[in-house]
Amino acid sequence: MSMNGHISVLMAASGASWEASALQQLVAATPGIVLLKRCVDLNDLLATATTGQAQVAVVGPGLPGLDVECIDRLRRFGVGVVMVAEPAEMPGERAERVHRLGVEHLITTSSITSLNQAILAAGGDTAAVESGAGDDRPSHDEPATRPGRLTAIWGPTGAPGRTTVAVGLAAELAHRGQETFLVDVDGYGGAVAQHLGVLDEMSGLLGAARLANAGQLDHARLASLARRINPALRVLTGLPRADRWTEVRDGAFEQVLELARTMGAHVVLDTGFNLEQSVDAPFGGVAPARNAMTLAALDHADEVIVVGSADPVGLARLARGLVELRETFPGRTLRIALNRARPSLGWGEHEVRAMIEGFLTPASVHFLPDDRSAADQAMVSGKSLVELGDSPLRRSLADLATAVIGDAPRAPRRARLRHRRADTSR
Repeated sequence: MSMNGHISVLMAASGASWEASALQQLVAATPGIVLLKRCVDLNDLLATATTGQAQVAVVGPGLPGLDVECIDRLRRFGVGVVMVAEPAEMPGERAERVHRLGVEHLITTSSITSLNQAILAAGGDTAAVESGAGDDRPSHDEPATRPGRLTAIWGPTGAPGRTTVAVGLAAELAHRGQETFLVDVDGYGGAVAQHLGVLDEMSGLLGAARLANAGQLDHARLASLARRINPALRVLTGLPRADRWTEVRDGAFEQVLELARTMGAHVVLDTGFNLEQSVDAPFGGVAPARNAMTLAALDHADEVIVVGSADPVGLARLARGLVELRETFPGRTLRIALNRARPSLGWGEHEVRAMIEGFLTPASVHFLPDDRSAADQAMVSGKSLVELGDSPLRRSLADLATAVIGDAPRAPRRARLRHRRADTSR
C-alpha cells in the first residue's frame, strides 16, 4: 500500500479481449484503488514502474517480452503483478509456467469481478516487501565516500571508436580493482549494451532520468537500474532508439551525473559526437536540446578523452573537433586516443603528435592499434577485451587506464559552457 493509502495500478493488456472488462472493474474500483496508467507495451510498463508511483501491474500472458527478469524487476520497484487470462489460455502446463515466472496472483476472465481483490492482495504483498518482511531483494552497495572521477569519452562524427574506448577503459579500470560505473549517454542511440552483451528490455538511462525528473532518484535506485558486469564494473544502458532523447530532461540528466559520482571511484561516460548547441526558439523559450546530454557530460567531466581515427579523413575531422571542443570547453583537460593506427597509413607517431599539438597540447596522446581480430572477437562474443585476454589493443587501452588512474588532480568543478549563437548569415 502506498504512503497515501491508495494502490496505484498500471495496466498492460496488449490489446487483450478482457481489457474493457478490467477497466470497468477499475473505474468502479474498491475505495483505495486508482488506475495510474494504461501502458502501451512492456517497455512502457517497466519505465513507468521505475518512478515508484505504482504498486500493482495488471498484465496478460501474451504481453510480448514478459519474463522472469521483468517480473523480478517490477518487484524490485515495489510493483506486484496480477495476471488476467482467458480460461483457454490456462491449461495446466501454461498455468505452471506463469507461476514459474513469479506471478502469484492469477485470475481468469470468467472471474474478472475478483480483479480488485487480487489487486489488493498484490498491493499487500509489495507493502510487506517495502517494510522489510520477507525482503529477498539484493542489497545495494553504499555510496562512495568520495565523489568518483568523471571521464567523458568524446570523438567527432564518423564512428572513430568512442564506445570501444569507453568499454575498454572501464573494463581496465575495473580489472585493477577500481569500482567503475560506465554510463551510455549517446543521444543518437547507445551501443554499450551491445558491446557487453547486455540484453535489457529497459533503458537504465531512461529509468534514471524519469526518477530524477520526479525527484525520486537516489543512490539505491540508481544502483538497481544498473547492470553489474563483474564485481567492480556496473553499466547504465543507454537509449534503445535515437528518437527517445526527448525523454531525458536537462535538469534530470544533471542529477543522474551527480549521483553517478557516488557509484564508485571512476565514472566513464560514452557520449555522442555532436557539439551543436540549441538556439533560441521563436516566440520565446528554448528549442529542444538535441545534444544536451553530450554537452552536459563534457561540461561536468573532470577530463575528456578525445577519440579519433588515424586515417586522413579521421585526422581532419579530429582537427576540426579539437578546435570546436576547445572553443566550447576552454581549459578542459584532454587526452587523445588515436584509434586504428597502422603502418600502412605512411606516417609515424611523431608526425601525428606534431599535427595534434598544432591545435592544442593535450595531457597525453595514445595510439591504439588497428587490432581488428581482438575488436571483432569482443563484439561478437559480447565481452570486454579484458575478458578475452592479451591483445595489442588491450595493452594500449591498459596504458590509457594507467594514465587516467595516475592523473590525481581533478579539473575545476564545472567550467562554464561557452554558449554560441548560430551564425544565421551563412
